[in-house]
Amino acid sequence: MVGVMSAPAGTSFSEQIRRCFADLTPEAPIAAARTAAIALILLEVEGSLELLLIERATREGDPWSGHMALPGGHRDAADSDLGVTAERETLEEVGLDLRVRGERVGRLSDVMPIRGVPIAVRPYVYLLQTRPSLLLSAEVRQALWVPVAPLLTGAGHTTYTFSRGDQSFELPAWNIDGRLVWGLTYRVLDEFFRRFNALLKSPGPGLDNSH
Repeated sequence: MVGVMSAPAGTSFSEQIRRCFADLTPEAPIAAARTAAIALILLEVEGSLELLLIERATREGDPWSGHMALPGGHRDAADSDLGVTAERETLEEVGLDLRVRGERVGRLSDVMPIRGVPIAVRPYVYLLQTRPSLLLSAEVRQALWVPVAPLLTGAGHTTYTFSRGDQSFELPAWNIDGRLVWGLTYRVLDEFFRRFNALLKSPGPGLDNSH
């Protein structure tokens, strides 16, 4: 049934997620003039797995204004590495201190926005053991804990029409209670779901990540 997901007998989702990144290669610098980092934050609670999404506030001049996203932002000169960037930005945006409350278990492939913004983004994956209280900054309109199971099995899968100049593209997306997740956030989540599905030996919906 769509939305049903269970960890293999004798294991937890947290243990399975750690296995997803057990063969992680050493982290290398990003060869880009501008870099950023985001945090894919996962919570295992009462036998289910949830992830944290934010809806960015509407702000003039912000290319991601109003988008559904993962917490994160640009690297500051004072950040020793991009993991520090992801953790600092998460603390600033939603009041969650991942250094204290979270466990960094790995990272996903570097991505660049499709809208032509010249920046490379590195996603990191974190595990939480308890649901935190969040304190949203002015940059964040709301934060949502979203069950992973329906997304993993393809529920809510749809498309988003993206226009650039005189061209239009149909991009894969998820509809989560009327909110569309597409673009960079979609690609990051899709890579994680593919890894997780493969580990659970589930065929999954075969989501299209070719965009």
